[in-house]
Amino acid sequence: MSDISHTLFTPGPTKVPDVVLQAIARPPLHHRSDEFRELITRVSGHLQYLFQTTGPVLVLTCSGTGAMEATFVNLFSSGERVLVISNGKFSDRWVQMPGIFGLDVVEIKLDWGKSPTSSLMRNVLLAHSDVSAVYLTHCETSTGATTDIKTLSRIVHDNSDALVCVDGVSSVGALEFRFDAWGIDVAVTASQKALMCPPGLACVALSDRALRKIKSSDLPKYYLNLSEALSAHDHGSTPWTPAVSLVAGLDAALAMIRNEEITNVWNRHRTIGTLTRQGIVQAGFKIFPECPSDSVTVASVPSSVLTNNFLNKLKTEKGMILGRGQGKFKDKLIRVGHMGYYFREDINALLNAITAVLLE
Repeated sequence: MSDISHTLFTPGPTKVPDVVLQAIARPPLHHRSDEFRELITRVSGHLQYLFQTTGPVLVLTCSGTGAMEATFVNLFSSGERVLVISNGKFSDRWVQMPGIFGLDVVEIKLDWGKSPTSSLMRNVLLAHSDVSAVYLTHCETSTGATTDIKTLSRIVHDNSDALVCVDGVSSVGALEFRFDAWGIDVAVTASQKALMCPPGLACVALSDRALRKIKSSDLPKYYLNLSEALSAHDHGSTPWTPAVSLVAGLDAALAMIRNEEITNVWNRHRTIGTLTRQGIVQAGFKIFPECPSDSVTVASVPSSVLTNNFLNKLKTEKGMILGRGQGKFKDKLIRVGHMGYYFREDINALLNAITAVLLE
């Protein structure tokens, strides 16, 4: 059994506050009771505040990947074309997934660590103006690269009729995100990142345009049927048995975010993101992405440092767990998660521990 004194600085799961753990530990509600209807209705309102939208935000019992799958099978019909900007492991997943369901995928592949530019987006849409949707990853968790969703969403709408679909799994609740004001049509996030909960829940926000597309989709779906989820949502319920205790934890976490106020949450992440990058660079690492995120810091390991030894010592001697690189960068990168329940003192403690391990 792992030592519970270890502190997670991974890109997910992240730290869970005591008040959230206490909410999860209470006896579960029956999911068809009036009490649960009150709970899920309150959570839905909190989620609208989180996403900054007046539209519906659905809670699904699955991972972020499950919610992304739900967007593909509910919004489109066989043979429709979707465009995906791929610049890391998770956006690569969004390239692979729709083809399995019979969609035509246009992949715009960037090097890991790169972010799509305005000019690239315009040029791509000139060549592929018939796509039904553009999929963008706000923060690519594998590389720490961010995408300017606000600007690119405007460019998509100015140059096509495509839906703007956003993977916000490691951004919503940490980075500035304004669903309605930015013209986003679909956005997905998950409980184990900036929402300060254990894994097991995902959230999907939908615009009016997306709701209309759902009605015309002909792809098969059952458990991830968003039409069923929307119908249940209107009655303060879910179509299937939800992870009731996790929903109670999410309620507590979202109340914390609402009490802090979302703009203050964004500012806090901006502060600790800057602090983390500055400290990591001072310790001899190099920031990997060209447009780094304030939710996860990804850095190249100095040639003089053995990644495995460094991460193991940080865990066993300092009680702090970082993420390692993925794919071909497995032994070349470290990934520091600081989304959710992290503050300046947490980052300072981590940076001091990193410095001490490197000196040893």
